[in-house]
Amino acid sequence: MTQNLNDAKQKSQQALDLISKKTLNEAERKQVIEDSVKYWGEHVNAGFLKYRKSVSTDYTAVEWDDDGAVFRDVNGKEFIDMLGGFGIYSVGHRHPKVLKAVRDQLEKQAIHSQELIDPLRTYLAHLVSLITPGDLKYSFFTNSGTESVEACLKMAMLATGRHHFLGSVGGFHGKSLGWLGGTAKAVFREPFMPILRHWSHVPFGDIDSMKMMIESCDFTGDRIAAVILEPIQGEGGINVAPPGYLASVRELCDKYGAVLIFDEVQSGMGRTGKMFACEHDGIVPDLMALGKGFGGGVMPIGACVGTQKTWERYIENPFLHTTTFGGNPLACSAAIATINVLLDENLLEAAQTKGEYFLKKINAMAARYPTLLNLCRGRGLMLGMEFTNNDLGYEVSKNLFERNILISGTYINSKVLRVEPPLVISQEQMDKFLQALDDSLLAVTKKSAPKLAKV
Repeated sequence: MTQNLNDAKQKSQQALDLISKKTLNEAERKQVIEDSVKYWGEHVNAGFLKYRKSVSTDYTAVEWDDDGAVFRDVNGKEFIDMLGGFGIYSVGHRHPKVLKAVRDQLEKQAIHSQELIDPLRTYLAHLVSLITPGDLKYSFFTNSGTESVEACLKMAMLATGRHHFLGSVGGFHGKSLGWLGGTAKAVFREPFMPILRHWSHVPFGDIDSMKMMIESCDFTGDRIAAVILEPIQGEGGINVAPPGYLASVRELCDKYGAVLIFDEVQSGMGRTGKMFACEHDGIVPDLMALGKGFGGGVMPIGACVGTQKTWERYIENPFLHTTTFGGNPLACSAAIATINVLLDENLLEAAQTKGEYFLKKINAMAARYPTLLNLCRGRGLMLGMEFTNNDLGYEVSKNLFERNILISGTYINSKVLRVEPPLVISQEQMDKFLQALDDSLLAVTKKSAPKLAKV
């Protein structure tokens, strides 16, 4: 044990020395790659390493630094980030204003005492009440989107006294045991059954199925505590709620006393061209979950945001749900700066304009490569390219990576590659991606022509 501790002291100092350096020499770069691969396989998850290798084709793509809409690997190779950390980089990689806010706060206090009133939590909660629609006014801050939806689940149970939840096929709400119930894919759920039995799912966008399920549960006494929906399904394949659907669900929830929860973890914070995707339909939920882009790509932070009615039981007993690190000063400072940047730099409007540009250009490519690409859909910079089968989408993503473009598929619908770059992506970077995509589609078409001819 003593030797292990001595090794830990030495290795930790080596890691600190690396952290302190902005650039590495050739020997250091090689060492970082070797160590990263070795330790990932031995101490993180060798299976995930295999997945990462399958996309990058080799082990050299160890990320090292980033800014704006790009990141660079340890060897200095620059990639345009069309994945955006699954929606994390709302204001780009390391936005100067977000970094400054976090550094300024770090000079004063990093973590709050847990007992006194920490001011940044109150400022941020007030700001959230200003940017969210309708009568959403209270916030409970978390460390992630999954924790945010977990908090929504508990608030809904407190508000209704019920325990049965209704989600949609293709929905994704995290992988903790509570909200794993709402995630609609067997590969994620089955290993943890039967703890998830208080969930039902209906097809997304099918209001008749939703109505039948809520009415049936009400008749049998297994009444619905909450309906949870993503206004735009992210991991389900970037599926936009059909016109009038969210309004009809709102009416059903009001009629049968169920809470309506919108999961805006991926679609919120300006990504779709409005601050929150539900605003496209003018519908206000009772509870809203935030995460990913809420911290501006600098700090992890999420939020469960609710109305007066959903908060009443929680106000009676504020110890029913607590967190040690949620809403800490550093995370709150990042979120405050993120809101300021989104509004000050007109990034909501930028997301809308850039998304329309991508949709037009990519759907024109779909017309030229109909055997590969069906269409591109979505809103703002939350877009999905649907390919004709899973293998072709993977081949295109690998081809793009070879052209220094990072992109990725959606968890539940493997045929869809997401287009979710930082909202600050430049016109030049957009056009570089589009050219690389066109080149990749052509390359994959030529490679796959014999197989496609047999289909």
